[in-house]
Amino acid sequence: MRRLVILGAGTAGTTVANKLRRRLAPDEWRITVIDHDRDHLYQPGLLFVPFERVPTPLLKPRRSLLQNGVQLLIGEISAADADRKAVRLADGGVVGYDYLVIATGTTPRPDQTPGMLGPEWRRSIHDFYTYEGAFAVRDALRTFSGGRLVVHIVDQPIKCPVAPLEFTFLTEAYFRGRGMRDQVEIVYVTPLDGAFTKPIASRYLGRLLDERKIVVETDFLVERVDAERKTLVSYDEREIGYDLLVTVPLNMGADFLGESGLGDELNYVPVDKHTLQSKAHPDIFAVGDANDIPTSKAGSVAHFAGESFAENFCQYVDGRAMTHRFDGHANCFVETGDGKALLIDFNYDTEPLPGQYPFGRIGPLSLLRETKVNHWGKVAFRWIYWHLLLPGRRLPVPTLMSMTGKHRPDEEVRP
Repeated sequence: MRRLVILGAGTAGTTVANKLRRRLAPDEWRITVIDHDRDHLYQPGLLFVPFERVPTPLLKPRRSLLQNGVQLLIGEISAADADRKAVRLADGGVVGYDYLVIATGTTPRPDQTPGMLGPEWRRSIHDFYTYEGAFAVRDALRTFSGGRLVVHIVDQPIKCPVAPLEFTFLTEAYFRGRGMRDQVEIVYVTPLDGAFTKPIASRYLGRLLDERKIVVETDFLVERVDAERKTLVSYDEREIGYDLLVTVPLNMGADFLGESGLGDELNYVPVDKHTLQSKAHPDIFAVGDANDIPTSKAGSVAHFAGESFAENFCQYVDGRAMTHRFDGHANCFVETGDGKALLIDFNYDTEPLPGQYPFGRIGPLSLLRETKVNHWGKVAFRWIYWHLLLPGRRLPVPTLMSMTGKHRPDEEVRP
């Protein structure tokens, strides 16, 4: 029996395990997935929790999401030894492998920013990328009586990079709906030079921020949080005060990857961006948020990359050349409040463009344009996630990015 071990049973790990279980002969391959707990979290749902719209369910047992024939092992991973082809667990257990797929994702690390953790954590300083954090923000918004609310990003990359914008738009709509928008100043603080880095998308999103009277502070690299004075302090000594801070802490890969020599300075595994194969160890691959590919850390990438990865992996273990090249395809819904959303679709080489998706003129989804249909597309994704994406089934959208339905707007075109 050849041994395939997958570290992590999140979106990418679950999808890949199910895809490969169908492709690899069960009498020749043993597939083992290792994760530290038993519940799978629907992470896109966390965005809606603070606004008292909790998607059901948010949690499902990991075992129920894996195909028969995939072994699930619950345990804390302490090391991955690439030379001995072994994974070591915190309880002393050792799991050997012939091929290793790393799918341990990325995690918010508030401990990496001085002053972020402490007595004010989840009192006046919050995150919403975690289960506990999303519910704590909900309680904070309920009792917020007015003042300056700051939405802040420490640094890139982060999982679902549009989520802070979505949170900002939904927060604006939330307080407007409560009739107290004029009592709340909303400030969006980013380390980037704009709310969105690609020129065309920045034009569209910038307009939305301006219309909603959301202040944008750019190029802000936070050095510390002064929780006592309720102030963000940057490396260039700029200061931004807040009454309520909702931050996206530095995101990092699993510590054991860096400690095992498999990760970079942020614990992400350096891989070939087209095949997801480790640059240092050919029998190791890293999928989803665990690698360093230059595209969005989003569920759509786990799906699109998973399609080409599964084909490549089967070719590789058969001794053939890997012929499928992932192009960095990603798409993300961007909730803008009031039951509307826009959609972006892009890859390594092509920035988000306006148009229709996925079926050309038919759509039905609009790119870089607010519509109610896009909002319902995001809502419908929850069903797609549980029933199509995680089981590893093909979705009726192209795996590689297509230019069908897209166009490059003239400089004078406005959304």
